[in-house]
Amino acid sequence: MDYEAARAGLEQAIPYNRFIGLEVVEVGEGIGVVRLPEGDNLKNHVGSQHAGALFSAGEAASGGAFVGAFAERMGEITPLARSAEIDYLKIAKGPITATARLGEGKAALLERLDAEGKVEFPVEVELADGEGNKVAQMTVRWHVRAKERS
Repeated sequence: MDYEAARAGLEQAIPYNRFIGLEVVEVGEGIGVVRLPEGDNLKNHVGSQHAGALFSAGEAASGGAFVGAFAERMGEITPLARSAEIDYLKIAKGPITATARLGEGKAALLERLDAEGKVEFPVEVELADGEGNKVAQMTVRWHVRAKERS
């Protein structure tokens, strides 16, 4: 699997993520890493990273983990983030790195997709500042279904 091509494609695929400056750092089998830059346009009323920007970085990282696991099947499936929950733990200053990991292995997910025509699974995300302090944690639940064959 060419994960670098998947990373570059994902970085260009979502206009909103480009708009706020998210950088897709890594896409691998079941892992996604996204960097949220620091900028005045991303700050809240107390001068730290805005909660919405942190959420966006976490959701994008979860998408990277999803793509890393399902890349070979992207033409055959329809993926959607079904729900997400985030806990803000500390004031987030400076660039933030969101690291997402599938809660389940790729093989098990693909097996369920093939058997049932759909699969749901959580992706766990940790958001950390430049010093490695965890500033937020997030769970994104993905729903993937097989496309109808004609």
